[in-house]
Amino acid sequence: MIKETQFIIRRFDERGHADHGWLNTHHTFSFADYYDPAQMGFRSLRVINDDIIAPGGGFPPHPHREMEIFSYILEGQLKHSDSMGNERVLEPGQIQLMSAGTGVKHSEFNPSSDKPVHLLQIWILPERSGITPRYTEWHPSPQSQSSKTLVISPDGRENSATIMQDAHIYRIKLDAQESINHTLADGRGAWLQIVRGSAVVDGQTLSAGDAISTESAGTFVIKAADDGVEALLFDLG
Repeated sequence: MIKETQFIIRRFDERGHADHGWLNTHHTFSFADYYDPAQMGFRSLRVINDDIIAPGGGFPPHPHREMEIFSYILEGQLKHSDSMGNERVLEPGQIQLMSAGTGVKHSEFNPSSDKPVHLLQIWILPERSGITPRYTEWHPSPQSQSSKTLVISPDGRENSATIMQDAHIYRIKLDAQESINHTLADGRGAWLQIVRGSAVVDGQTLSAGDAISTESAGTFVIKAADDGVEALLFDLG
């Protein structure tokens, strides 16, 4: 750990919260009826919603423009349909990414009659406006079971989903007491969102729903606690 690195922690219980019956959601950043001028996003990262959708519930068809939107499925299934003709049922561990660009409509539903679906819905501002809408996915494979796996990138390398932004997003999965390093280049920012389990970064213990960020260049260490950890790491230009 370099001494100059400075981190900011966003705790899970500081997030906005809404329970609509069919949807129980926590907002890391300002969204819908939750507004905090100090929490409007981090660089191009604009939304992290931690959603639990009840059986049979979901978002009916609605429009989006000029946003990169992706869902990371944690438990259950999510049925996606959009005006580009894509229809999918996403499983745990899978990621769907939709570049809304000049305009697209989509719906997201829980197709189960008895099980909720738990997912992270994340919005990232695109690098430019006027992009042709597109859809891409990332699925785990035997080749992608490393402790730090690139799941989204601008160029789609390593079989990652493709995003229209200078954003490199990694899935972190560490067993108990396992650790990995990440080096942040000058002029970039890192946001680590804990999904499951807990980890230690810069001497701070982070649990599910917590996040830690930095805009200090250098190498930092992510170490899993005794229960292991799953997280998303955003490296943003």
